[in-house]
Amino acid sequence: MGTTQTASEGSHAADRFRSAHQATYADLLRFVTRRTSASDAEDVVAEAFLVAWRRVEDLPMALGDQRAWLFGIARNCLLNDGRSHRRHDALAVRIAEHPPVSDQELDEDFLARRLDIATAWPRLTAVDQEVIALTAWDGLTGPEAAAVLGISPVAFRLRLSRARKALRLHLDLVSTTATARERTAR
Repeated sequence: MGTTQTASEGSHAADRFRSAHQATYADLLRFVTRRTSASDAEDVVAEAFLVAWRRVEDLPMALGDQRAWLFGIARNCLLNDGRSHRRHDALAVRIAEHPPVSDQELDEDFLARRLDIATAWPRLTAVDQEVIALTAWDGLTGPEAAAVLGISPVAFRLRLSRARKALRLHLDLVSTTATARERTAR
């Protein structure tokens, strides 16, 4: 499917994709569900079909070949999803286990704030965690972090602003919860 594609070729590709989707969706969902949590399975299958749509010109003609091709795409999506979860978990551990390096970090208030961040961090989306981590932990500038993510510096600044706002919201929630626990403990 190039830029010189005719309307009938586009319609034919869409019809082939639609029939492949209808014929393989249930099988693909079962395949993925056996390999990941039920809550992630539909997202992985949706991602697999998105990749298939982008590569619809490579979609095999025979149904059996289509199934195998889609299962391969779904497997790659599962591997990507697994890597993403492992990076997320590793970053959460790095944040929680970062050893104190200065006298300031031994300060009781500072330690409390760090514990609050460690509690609030998992509540952020993976996107929010990534933009904050690129600047705060990896020391990248806005334009450098934007290049890592493949977005414009303006888009990165917007994401960072939203991520910081979300982190503040979660920190406020953690602080409010801790205050309520202190009151009930008295």
